Amino acid sequence: MTSERTRLRLIEQLRHMGIEDESVLEVMQNLPRHIFVDEAISSRAYENTALPINHGQTISQPYIVGLMTQTLFDKPRNKILEIGTGCGYQTAVLAPLCEQVISVERIVKLHRQARDRLYDLAVRNVIFRHGDGFEGLNEYAPYDGILAAAVSEDIPIELIEQLAIGGRIVMPVGSGDSQVLKVIDKTQDGLREQNIEAVRFVPRLAGLS
Repeated sequence: MTSERTRLRLIEQLRHMGIEDESVLEVMQNLPRHIFVDEAISSRAYENTALPINHGQTISQPYIVGLMTQTLFDKPRNKILEIGTGCGYQTAVLAPLCEQVISVERIVKLHRQARDRLYDLAVRNVIFRHGDGFEGLNEYAPYDGILAAAVSEDIPIELIEQLAIGGRIVMPVGSGDSQVLKVIDKTQDGLREQNIEAVRFVPRLAGLS
């Protein structure tokens, strides 16, 4: 088992790196990241690094999770669409900060594992769906915020259309070694886009598995 001291050390590291939203830091401090990775590497769960999970995917670096979450919640947002549930760690960070998360994962085994993990954590405000999240999910639109955990070469028009006025998208855009974390705000007057920093995410994959 990991110690409280190890978790606190990670939170202090994130704070020094610019994660300043105390609500985000509190959620991350209280969340047991070690249950989202294989037992064989659970001793590394509170290192500030991405770690492999099954099916060629990763659990994102805590700094990136904190940065994306803090950037998304620049103001209160009720309904969030998450693209790429993965192991469910980012989902579990988002859930306490809003009324509802709709999380979409294309790999059915990851989708089921994440759903079961969050159920065990008594998280009850997440709707899990198996599908291609980059198509959005019109059933629950419009969304106050959209967060993607895989890189796309562009911002799919479906996501723009399903974003509420006043809503915000936070997602990596680019390919290979040339990726940047982008923020897109949808206003009455159109879209406002800004770059946050260079990142490295797993690529967007086509189809379901």
